[in-house]
Amino acid sequence: MPLSCDCPATRPGPTLASTCGGTPFMLFMGLLEVFLRSQCDIEDPCGRPKSASPYPEYDFIVIGSGSAGSVVAGRLSEIPEWNVLLIEAGQDEPTGAQVPSMFLNYLGTELDWMYFTEPEKEACLNENEQRCYWPRGKVLGGTSVINGMMYIRGSRHDYDNWASLGCDGWSYNDVLPFFLKSEDNKQLDLVDRGYHAEGGPVVISQFPYHPPLSRALVEAGGELGYPNRDLNGQYHTGFAITQSTNINGTRQSTAKAFIRPYKSRNNLHILLNSTVTRILINKRSKSAYGVEVVSEGKKQSIFATKEVILSGGAVNSPQLLLLSGIGPREDLEQVGVPLVHHLPGVGRNLQNHVAHFLTFNINDTNTTPLNWATAMEYLLFRDGLMSGTGISAVTGFVNTRYVDPEEDNPDIQLFFAGFLADCARTGQIGERINNGSRQIQIIPVVLRPKSRGCIKLNTSDPLDHPLIFAGYFTQPDDMKVLLDGIRIALKFQDTKAMKRYGLQLDRTPVQGCENLPFGSDEYWTCAAKRQTAPENHQAGSCRMGIASDPYAVVDTELKVHGIDRLRVIDTSIMPVLTSGNTHAPAMMIGEKGSDMVKQRWLTSEEGFFYNDHPSQRLGRHWGSW
Repeated sequence: MPLSCDCPATRPGPTLASTCGGTPFMLFMGLLEVFLRSQCDIEDPCGRPKSASPYPEYDFIVIGSGSAGSVVAGRLSEIPEWNVLLIEAGQDEPTGAQVPSMFLNYLGTELDWMYFTEPEKEACLNENEQRCYWPRGKVLGGTSVINGMMYIRGSRHDYDNWASLGCDGWSYNDVLPFFLKSEDNKQLDLVDRGYHAEGGPVVISQFPYHPPLSRALVEAGGELGYPNRDLNGQYHTGFAITQSTNINGTRQSTAKAFIRPYKSRNNLHILLNSTVTRILINKRSKSAYGVEVVSEGKKQSIFATKEVILSGGAVNSPQLLLLSGIGPREDLEQVGVPLVHHLPGVGRNLQNHVAHFLTFNINDTNTTPLNWATAMEYLLFRDGLMSGTGISAVTGFVNTRYVDPEEDNPDIQLFFAGFLADCARTGQIGERINNGSRQIQIIPVVLRPKSRGCIKLNTSDPLDHPLIFAGYFTQPDDMKVLLDGIRIALKFQDTKAMKRYGLQLDRTPVQGCENLPFGSDEYWTCAAKRQTAPENHQAGSCRMGIASDPYAVVDTELKVHGIDRLRVIDTSIMPVLTSGNTHAPAMMIGEKGSDMVKQRWLTSEEGFFYNDHPSQRLGRHWGSW
């Protein structure tokens, strides 16, 4: 492994030994992370992009480098005549984040926006101030750097529903080609023919390593009537050890797929550790013409001759629209932001999957310990314990009583996780707890919640976190679906596959629910409200819709209603949240959105225009760049 790279040998990142009390195991983890950081990059040691000193103007400015933004910037820079600036508030992704087994290690670090909701009335009641924690990636690659890497597209019904709501061009048959455009599937023999592709920038495959318990969980799903199948193929109901966004046993973020391979393009610049504070809008023409950005404590304006593209995600995108004076008039007046364009839907329609985790005791499974031997197995061969996320790579889509199984549109997703003993945040399975036993969790997730929340500004200061109102369980039907999901999860302990592991529900009552009959609907309702598991699938806060829809923020080409040369391209445009993990849909939105941008500017004769500074006309001077 080369060490003489043009990158820092001590790239910032968490040191678990310092954060977890210095136990021998955590000391090992800390030393391992220091060693990984010294390698610069596991697969491409010297291939990191550099943060640029920005030019005064670009054709396109892309704000946010996450699951959609990196796609947009990479695709637009394919046109040699276009100059593209990608702005990211965080740093480059650290080396350790590429190790699958360490996927939980970076939550709560400088790579994480560390958002918390406002106090919830019906959820997260046992959390500090009843606030739910929402991790979001603040790093080149966004949340694709800190997520679990599961590749799930959602149900075909999700996209057909979008089309039925007036979003022409967004049916399943319309969006499938954009899923395929990204994909380089390395296991075409394991998936349904016609639903997958090879040759795209995003490598899709199963992790090299899966513990025996993973296969047993899939077997248990089969006993419950849910077959093992390709969940991105012909059917959406069933169980699988999922395919993931990994290449050679290492994480492949969208930055790694869409930015790093093209770092030498002269027309693609990247600005790291820089926060966009507002989008510059010509009030007369209602056109976006640039951004105001703070970098290293200095504020500057950078201009866009064609479009500004907002890819900040379901929290940052509405926040930045509001800071720019685009949103509900009354919300802007409350914080003293001058109104540029009244758009009532900005920040509304916020959605997220919601869940409750059930803890089960299991017999000692004699899983391989994480030690120097397993670390070297990974470093030398990209195999073994560290090359996967354990049972977290298993998922199942199941039906409650509220859906027709014949429609193949399940309303509960089941996730699985190992108990994280002490503070050993390895993401591995069934770690020993103090009494010598092991525990895992089964997590039923409500896929189509009816509850809605919103995003508002706390103050006019762009560096302040916005106010997040999740609104979990404010619609009673969500709890009804979750209760059915809990009942399905409990059935696992009765399967032959799980009896081999002695799977038994841990009957320790959830704090605050001790006085209720354990296992009753009243108990599980209390448990879910107190021990809520909010997923990290936020969406919908800048939703797509037709012009006559008063709460639509963007049209079907993702252009902001009423503002020219400004688009939102990320999961915030979802009218309704997809039924599953949102990373794959975000990449699809990035692919489809960038294609729409190309269609406008490659087929039109729209030229340069004046900005808000009458004394200044910015000319094209690419030759000097």
